[in-house]
Amino acid sequence: MTRPNHKSCWQDIPHQLGESGLTSDVDADVCVIGAGIAGLSTAYHLLREGRSVVVLDDGSVGGGQTQKTSAHLSSVLDDRFTELAMRRGEEACRLAAESHTAAISRIESIVRERSIWCDFSRVDGYLFNPPDKSWDNLDAELVAARKAGVEVERVPKAPFPAFDTGPCLRFTRQAQFQPLKYLNALATAIQKSGGRIVSQCHAESIKPGEVKRVVSPSGTEVRARSVVVATNIPVNDIFAIHLKQAAYLSYVVALRAPRNAVARALLWDTLDPYHYVRIEDRSSPAADECLLIVGGEDAKTGQHDDAEARYARLESWARIHFPQAQELKYRWSGQVMETLDGLAYIGRNPGDDPEIYVATGDSGMGLTHGTIAGMLITDLIVGRENPWTSLYDPSRKPVGGFTDFVKENLNVASQYAAWVTPGDVSSVDDIPPSQGAIVRRGLQKIAAYRDQSGLIHEYSAVCPHLGCIVQWNHGDCTFDCPCHGSRFNQHGEVISGPANVNLPPVKHS
Repeated sequence: MTRPNHKSCWQDIPHQLGESGLTSDVDADVCVIGAGIAGLSTAYHLLREGRSVVVLDDGSVGGGQTQKTSAHLSSVLDDRFTELAMRRGEEACRLAAESHTAAISRIESIVRERSIWCDFSRVDGYLFNPPDKSWDNLDAELVAARKAGVEVERVPKAPFPAFDTGPCLRFTRQAQFQPLKYLNALATAIQKSGGRIVSQCHAESIKPGEVKRVVSPSGTEVRARSVVVATNIPVNDIFAIHLKQAAYLSYVVALRAPRNAVARALLWDTLDPYHYVRIEDRSSPAADECLLIVGGEDAKTGQHDDAEARYARLESWARIHFPQAQELKYRWSGQVMETLDGLAYIGRNPGDDPEIYVATGDSGMGLTHGTIAGMLITDLIVGRENPWTSLYDPSRKPVGGFTDFVKENLNVASQYAAWVTPGDVSSVDDIPPSQGAIVRRGLQKIAAYRDQSGLIHEYSAVCPHLGCIVQWNHGDCTFDCPCHGSRFNQHGEVISGPANVNLPPVKHS
């Protein structure tokens, strides 16, 4: 049996790279750190305003969490309008719906203006209850969504031939697309407009001042009056944002299916964690086959090393509800940053420098939140008023979510107990090839990895951000921090903040 690809289905096309490394100092109006959906959307909009822009990324275009999305484009809040209304009121719901709707329309207009072939299409979305749950919550969501100005109606079932969802809510004019095709085209448009995209360039530090200096490991730097940190998780502060959001891994499987077995639509249930479904036509809408993409099984980063079981449950759920599903082709996980109210943190970074901006807290809606970031941060930089500024303000307090705020931070505090627990294995001799583990050696904890040739590589298991002990993730072959979501590859190299440096190698006496 063919093993499924342990990557997303979007990664079948090559990433655009841009320039390789920052070979000399450069001046720009704005330096954007991160070449995902938020970073490139911001750069694109700033260039249209006549600003000069340099984008830095330590990988390639879309090579971070954007390539791990399931690529829903939705104005239907993951955490529900009823929940947001309780926390922040009906006006917040209206502005949230307005901004996500505007983000989808902005993507659509860019696709048309630039003639981007990225499989963009408008589809309906359906929210349904599991059979044993009361309809009261959907009734309440129907009322809250309508008050927010969302086009929604109750229908007898979602239009999936073999899956009887029962009564559900139908949200019109949602969308889907191929995210890497879109980002590659956006990168090309940025470069043609005079913007620079520098790949394989780590932003080692941000030096404040009237003119900020973003310094690379080689010492070369970008000097800019404004800096936008669009790295999924900000790498420019220690506490301000990270105490107000939590890192989760969301798991996705993609199975081949006959085209007539599934509908071109988005689908979500109300379980916790919930399931989400869409299809992807691999060649054209008229093709006989498609990919059935099913996600869910979210779990706190670094706290549940059971990826195989989560993939198995997703596949089982998919086959039960879509019995015509065939071969499992892909499976992957992506990191989701959950905020206390389900809305992203977009705008001026909390602190003394008003010209440093952040975009984080995707809350399962990274593609629309990232596009909102491009629109909102551009307005802030050029000095134009934007009605969404206070809604997404990164300095906002956890209104209506104090209990969750305390709960999440108590969870973080409990992770420091790993300093005094035994290791995963008693000795590095117990680690099989191509796997890692945490090993205790006296007072020290070691993040150890054995490569295919049998050679052991050892690093400090202490996360450089705030000192939590990282945990080995068998599913992704990464060392993950259970406190704030920093992630490192098997060789200790940082691949996700808030940590911004590698795990240091262990020196043997």
